[in-house]
Amino acid sequence: MSTAEPRRGVDLAALRGWLDASHPGLVTGDLTAERIVGGKSNLTYVLGDGTHRWVLRRPPIGHVLATAHDMGREYTVLGALRATAVPVPGTVAHCPDPAVLGAPFYLMSYVDGTVYRSAAQTAVLDPARARTVAHALMDTLADLHDVEPGAVGLEGFGRPDGFLGRQLRRWKTQLDASRGREIPGIDELHAALAADVPDSGRPAIVHGDYRLDNVLVAADDTIAAVLDWEMATLGDPLTDLGVFLVYWTGLAHLPANAVSDAVTDNFPGGPELIERYAARRAVDLSRLHWYTAFGFFKLAVIAEGIHHRYTAGQTVGGGFDRIGEVVAPLVGLGHAALAEDKGH
Repeated sequence: MSTAEPRRGVDLAALRGWLDASHPGLVTGDLTAERIVGGKSNLTYVLGDGTHRWVLRRPPIGHVLATAHDMGREYTVLGALRATAVPVPGTVAHCPDPAVLGAPFYLMSYVDGTVYRSAAQTAVLDPARARTVAHALMDTLADLHDVEPGAVGLEGFGRPDGFLGRQLRRWKTQLDASRGREIPGIDELHAALAADVPDSGRPAIVHGDYRLDNVLVAADDTIAAVLDWEMATLGDPLTDLGVFLVYWTGLAHLPANAVSDAVTDNFPGGPELIERYAARRAVDLSRLHWYTAFGFFKLAVIAEGIHHRYTAGQTVGGGFDRIGEVVAPLVGLGHAALAEDKGH
């Protein structure tokens, strides 16, 4: 766990009252909360009562697009995946009523492990350990994409037909909701992506933001839990690979890595990991550059949304002052990836 911050966003008295009424006996001592620093979207807190620990998730303060921070969807997918090979925290409680904390929220079990967010953390991993962690990341993603949605009660969790087109429209909508300045090239990137959408293969459960610093790594370098399911849905699994590659190798080109501080220099390269994934699943990777370009577009929109909230004073925590600087480079990297896709 990283350094704690003040608990803005969690009214402990209101939370305790709701928990005592809806889950009597769950909390047995004085309730405390500390925010986990590192995430730049939904807010995450460790709760404790002197005996037990839980994790609370809620949307950012002043969030723009409700569908991007759907606590109910996160809670549903966590509960559905508990009986699968995909490691996730256990679900504890879900409150859809915004009157309690100012927004819907949920509680999940606390899982021990390390979130690798910085070069100082990853530097302790020698190449053999780094390869073990990286391969475990790919195996876990393959396990997720192999889960049959209907077998875990998620057959209605999304609409796979037309998924990529809807994703493009959704992120364009979020971009428009966050516009406060001119972003050269971003509308052209969206238009180019929309003009040549690949045919999706067999649908799967999609995480939506799969990367090194969205998992907890256990002491034995296995994946203890996959976190941050706010973008999960049913759709094209290659969107997860595209976003993964953006984080794994693409962010090294940014002038200031304000989006993710995880450094993967001593890890295997992207091609090795994609090969490992492909060995597990029969997938057509001929349009992977398109998916990577879409990942850059999506991340640019996310970063602009965070920048928009920061400038409006609606974002909790530090590290947001430079995030607006990465938006234009992300757009440029998206155009570069799409240019590589032209040979398909």
